[in-house]
Order: sequence, then structure tokens, then C-alpha cells
Amino acid sequence: MAGNFLSSLPRPEIPGWTPALPYKPDNRLVQEALERHKQEGMELAVKARTIAMSIVIVMLFFTTPWPLFLYYQGLALLFILNGLAQQRVAKVGLSRPELALLLFDLVLMTFACLVPPPFNGEAWPSPVPYAFQTFMYFFLILAIATLAYTWRTIVAIGIWTTLLWSLSAVVIWLINTGDPEITRALDTLYAETPRMRQLFDPTLMSWDIRVQEIVVFLTVACILAVSVRRFNALVLSQAEVARERANLARYFSPNVVEQLSQNDEPLKQVRTHDVAVMFVDIVGFTGYASSRDPKEVIATLRTFHGRMETAVFDHGGTLDKYLGDGLMATFGTPVAGPNDAKNALAAARAMLKSVDDWNEERRAMGQIEVQASIGLDFGPVVLGDIGANRLEFAVIGNTVNMASRIEAMTRTLNAQFAASDMLINRAAAETSLEDPDFADLVRQNDQDVRGVDHKITVWCLPRP
Repeated sequence: MAGNFLSSLPRPEIPGWTPALPYKPDNRLVQEALERHKQEGMELAVKARTIAMSIVIVMLFFTTPWPLFLYYQGLALLFILNGLAQQRVAKVGLSRPELALLLFDLVLMTFACLVPPPFNGEAWPSPVPYAFQTFMYFFLILAIATLAYTWRTIVAIGIWTTLLWSLSAVVIWLINTGDPEITRALDTLYAETPRMRQLFDPTLMSWDIRVQEIVVFLTVACILAVSVRRFNALVLSQAEVARERANLARYFSPNVVEQLSQNDEPLKQVRTHDVAVMFVDIVGFTGYASSRDPKEVIATLRTFHGRMETAVFDHGGTLDKYLGDGLMATFGTPVAGPNDAKNALAAARAMLKSVDDWNEERRAMGQIEVQASIGLDFGPVVLGDIGANRLEFAVIGNTVNMASRIEAMTRTLNAQFAASDMLINRAAAETSLEDPDFADLVRQNDQDVRGVDHKITVWCLPRP
């Protein structure tokens, strides 16, 4: 999945990763993931840089004479400030100031490694700084860069460092005039061991060592670039997973999405358990729609569905399907919970409260009020996927039919919602009859239900 995604996704503009492109990722989740990754990486890089330079300052205190310590301490502080500047200008996409500051890091490190302190007080041959093996500090910059930059930037750091170090070596070689006194002293001391003389001669460039430094550094940079590239692919893969979950959430309830994301085939197994089923409808919507502009009708439906959907999700329910001006929801799918009936009852109350709030807004705008009716039942249902290529998670059974017919009974009972005795008893067992959700409920005995050969008891919340 990640491979297909990476090959088809327009590559975002990240410094050192891709050339400047005239667009940015059109996927909001991908863009957010890249921005979050860049921000977190820069924060880590600044912390790592600060800690590393602080350690260097402490180390220099014990290894460098007092006047020189101030010089190198100032350079270390400058590295810290440059890191803060990089964090300030960092962004997803091509940032020339960010690249310039990164290049300044390398120039500053080259200067610190090869230019003697101005108040050293001693005349050194120009190649002497190589004797201190300071090239190792470039690895600090390389390691810190892996926290915030992409693999192409890491390779760029390797190439830039190679060019700077090589160019500096050529310049030092050109200005190196040697030191006759040192040469004579070494000739006398190591007359019989020319190899030792070569090793300790501070006037020599030691090109073999310089080549080893840049080759090893460039090799390490390439290896780290491969690792960073794999990590970048993982970030984009995770963003793709987030996008897929977001797309699923547009069509499925959050709890169904959770099941789909955690298991290979979570819904294929057909099973039966007790579920609370809810049907919601707008009273008189056919007449309302026949005399209104279609755009107004659709806008009303969208607002109503949105409010009802929010109440369902807020109480752990599953939106099964929209049914024209109504909807069907279940509580206890795909996995049964300990408070499914109570949650369904609480969701019904929340729906009615949401409709009341909406009607206040509608009255203020001169629009007619909307009345909702809700039917609830609790009992066994059959759950499982239906369909061949396009699967649908289905909840079927007599409980579903009963909930639909109880919702239709609200018209004759002049009730806002009606719930079966089975659901009320179950909700009472899950909580207590003193719960506010049971307030104002009126028991209606011996109610006829179409298609049922016996009378049932329902509990209603009368309309005001």
C-alpha cells in the first residue's frame, strides 16, 4: 500500500528532497503529517544541537587554554543560535533561508576547524589545524540533520562538506610555505625513520588522510540518507493510513472504522447478540418538502442528519444508514457493550435537545420548526457483511422491524419518542430508574403493532 501511495502522490516540496514544484500536496492529512514531522524534527534538532554544543563547551574548558577557550566557546554559541534561526524559518516546502542557514553551519564548522584563533600568540604552519582531528565535528551536524531533514538533504550535506573540506585543503596547500627550522629538526630527529617523520611533520597536508576523511563522511552520509528515506516513506505511509481512516469515517461510524482498522476481516463472521436499534424521522417532511425550494430541503436534511449523527456518535452508536429524511442507528455494533440500551436512551434525549436548539435558530430566522420522532427497541439481531464486491455491514432481525414500527407509533401516541418495554428494562438494569433519562416517560400498555400478533408495552415522552 505504501509503495503504491508513494509512487502516485505528488511529491511535496521539502528542502533537499525535491525540486521546487508549483504545487503542494492536495491531501490535507499528508500536508499536516509533513508539517508535524518537520516541526517535531526541528524541535528535536535544536535540543540535540544545544546539548551537543553544551557538552563541547564543557569539554573545551578542560582541554583548551583559557584565551582559546573563549574563542571556541563563542563559536559553539554561534552554532546554537544558528540552529534556533533554522527552526524559525523551517517549513515544509522549499525554504531558501533554511538552506542558506544549513550551508552556513558547514562553512562555520570549516572555519572553526581550520582557521587558528586570532589571539593564539603562536605562528603555526597553515596545515597544523589538521593535526587536531577536528573533522569529526562534522558528524555532529550530519547526525542532527537526520532529525529534521529528508534524505536528499542528508546527501547534500555530505556533498557540501566534501566540497568545502576539499576546497579548504587546496587553499591551505597553496598558502603553505613550510617552515625550514621544523624541517631541519625533523630531518635530524627522524633521519632513520622517514615514515615517522612524515607522520609528525606539521607542514605536510597528509592528502591520504584528507581523502579518507571525506570518503568516510560521504559514505556515512549516504547510509544515513537511506535510513532517513525509509523513515520519510513511513511518515507518508502513516499519513495515507490516516487518510484512509478519515475516508472510512465519512461512510462508517467511528466504532466500525476502529474494528475495520484493527482486524483483517472483522465483520465477515455472522453473529447474533442483543442490540439497541433506533429509528429517527422528521414528522411531516413530505408535506414540508413539496412546498419548498429543493436547495432549502437539502440544506434542512443535511443539518438534521448532521445533528442526529453527532448525537449517535457521541453516545457510542453506529450510524447504520440514512433513510430519506430519517436514519437508522444501532448501539452495540459491531461489538456489544455494557451500556448499549442506556446509551441509546441518552442519545434519543440528546437528539431531542439538539432539535430544540435548532428550532430556536429557525424561529429567529423566520423558518418553521422541525419535529423529530424516535423509536427504540432492544433485542437480538443478526450482524454480518452482505454483498459480493461492495460489502455492507448489515443488522437485520425482528428487533429492527420492531424499532421501525415503534417509531411510526409516535404519531398516534403524540410522542417525541417511544421505546419498547424491553429497552427500558435493559437500560434500567444498566443504570437505575432514577437516572434523568427516565424522567417524564409515560408507560403505554397494550399497544397494537402492525405485523405483531400480540400487544406490547411502550414508554413514551409526550410532546409538549
